[in-house]
Amino acid sequence: MYLEEDLRSLTTLCEIEAMRIRSTLALTLCSLAGLITPLAAQEKPVADYIRSMELKWTESYKLRQVEILSSLLAEDFVITIEDGSTYGKTGYISHSADPGVRVEVAEMSDLKVRMHGNTAVVTGAYHEKGESKGKRYEYHDRLTDVWMRIGGKWQVVASHYSVPVK
Repeated sequence: MYLEEDLRSLTTLCEIEAMRIRSTLALTLCSLAGLITPLAAQEKPVADYIRSMELKWTESYKLRQVEILSSLLAEDFVITIEDGSTYGKTGYISHSADPGVRVEVAEMSDLKVRMHGNTAVVTGAYHEKGESKGKRYEYHDRLTDVWMRIGGKWQVVASHYSVPVK
C-alpha cells in the first residue's frame, strides 16, 4: 500500500516538474523570439539606407560628382569590372571623372540587401549606356557590392561587376 502511494506521489511530482520545465522552456522561447524580432526590424531601415546609398553612388558616378564618390568609397576600396580589371579608390574615381566618358544611362534593378552586423552585401542588376572616347557602349551586368560601417559611416569596401553569360 505504501509503495503504491509512494509511486503515485512520485509520478505526480514528476508530472509537476515536467510541466514546470515545459512552462519555463516556453517562456524562454517567447522571450528569445521577442529579442530576435526587434533585431530583424532594426535591419530593415539599415537595408533601406544602403539601397538609397547604392542609388546615390550610381547617380554620382553618372554625373561625375567626385566628392560624393570619394565619400562613399572606403580608402581600401577595390572594384572588379566587366573585363576582369581591378581598380582602387583613386583609379576608380579617375575613371569616373574622365571627360572622354559620357554616361547617358546608369540604372540599377533587382537590388537585394543582406545585412550581417556592420556589413551589408548588395546584389542586383546594372545597366549602363553611353559613349567612351567617341565609341558607343552598353553594359547589362550583375553586381555584388560590400558595404561596411567604418567609424560610424557606411562605405563601400568592394564591388564586382560581371556580364552574365547568355
